[in-house]
Amino acid sequence: MAEKITPRSVDYSQWYIDIVLNAKLADYSPVKGCMVVRPRGYAIWERIQAAYDKRFKETGHQNCYFPMLIPMSFLQKEKDHVKGFKPELAVVTHGGGEELDEPLCVRPTSETIIWSMYKNWIQSYRDLPLLYNQWCSVLRWEKRTRLFLRTAEFLWQEGHTAHETEQDAVEETMRMLDVYREVAEQVLCLPVIAGRKSESEKFAGAVATYCIEAMMQDKKALQAGTSHFLGQNFGKAFDVQFQTREGKLDYAWATSWGVSTRLIGAVIMTHSDDKGLVLPPELAPEQAVIVPIYKTETKAAVLAYCEKLLGELKTAGVRAILDGDESKSPGWKFAEHEMNGVPLRIEIGPRDMEAGKAMVARRDTGEKAPLEVAGLPAKAVELLAAIQKNLYEKAKAFRIENTKPVASREELLAFYGKDQGEEAGTAVATGGFAEGRWCGDGTCEAALKAETKVTIRCLPLDRQEGVGGNCCLCGKPAKHLAVFARNY
Repeated sequence: MAEKITPRSVDYSQWYIDIVLNAKLADYSPVKGCMVVRPRGYAIWERIQAAYDKRFKETGHQNCYFPMLIPMSFLQKEKDHVKGFKPELAVVTHGGGEELDEPLCVRPTSETIIWSMYKNWIQSYRDLPLLYNQWCSVLRWEKRTRLFLRTAEFLWQEGHTAHETEQDAVEETMRMLDVYREVAEQVLCLPVIAGRKSESEKFAGAVATYCIEAMMQDKKALQAGTSHFLGQNFGKAFDVQFQTREGKLDYAWATSWGVSTRLIGAVIMTHSDDKGLVLPPELAPEQAVIVPIYKTETKAAVLAYCEKLLGELKTAGVRAILDGDESKSPGWKFAEHEMNGVPLRIEIGPRDMEAGKAMVARRDTGEKAPLEVAGLPAKAVELLAAIQKNLYEKAKAFRIENTKPVASREELLAFYGKDQGEEAGTAVATGGFAEGRWCGDGTCEAALKAETKVTIRCLPLDRQEGVGGNCCLCGKPAKHLAVFARNY
């Protein structure tokens, strides 16, 4: 099955698509730019969803649902919002065979329709905060799409909160950014940099946008989550006023934050190899697969032995399956489960039974060793934890290895080399993450992007004290430390 995967060294982009298709995570839809998420892909999304939803509720948030159709006039109330999303809007002009009195937009995001409702629900400081989240799909009419990473319609969550004070909203913005970081690192094994976006990269309608950025194996950055401090922009646009504790009127303060199914793409591109998908055990639909090896005369005994072990693994909390498909050879099964990213493969034949052992293979390292069956459930739990840790540490080491401090524009350009473009079919790109001082002027930032497609991914939150020195782009006094990269 590995022959179906284009090696990363030949064409990284095709390697990624080959894994998505052959691991049966998603497929192309008859609707241009959209995807069909297949059961295995959706099972991974469900586990990501569960990890986030648990933490949302632990921090006091409630789930709800708003309509997918938004009156065009709502978007026009927030001019920055319209400017940011108008090129991507899908607009409904007819319904029931008749032209609509007002065009309706299929939601690219839901701030406007949510804040139109908040106006009805917020009258006093006693009504605040509203800590709401919805799991849904959104539609952005993307011209260039790629499965999971950028599709016209995609699944996500969007949190929308309203607060009494600016401080409350800022604290909420940073709280949710930390929730994103925690799940990315602890569940998805994605080492991320948490930072603030530059003005040119922030969300339309936001006062400030914060993000977590991860490095993929082709050394490009992928934005893995964003949290926005919206100030009073939407409160003013939709006239959401409330009576303060002092008896005055003020506009509600807002945040919004979201992650999407592009996280599945991030997991693929961070951990997988030329044999197929590699999954962190926390995300894997099946954490272990037992593959029985037998002949006709030993079939019944081997299967019974495997069934007993299966039950013990499940009792230990391992998501395990038994592959008893008689139409496929053990070798074919090994390749299939490697393709699907099952973290542990357990092989058992008559000789293993006699010795009281099973051959156990790790998907992340390929290591294979005979282990005592008597203690295998506990050992499997231990191995899964080791795989989870190894994937994170390996990805972090890769990012560190491919991060370079730069002091000048010449040094930055030399690090990235000539722009290879997505159509070139190249393997792993030059560059990675460059860390350099920046003056904060969008002019030199825009010039770099136009010339190289390199952008400022974020201003790391933990590295802005005492920056000093000069901007690596223009030589002016620096105000920030910035992380530069090409990105998805």
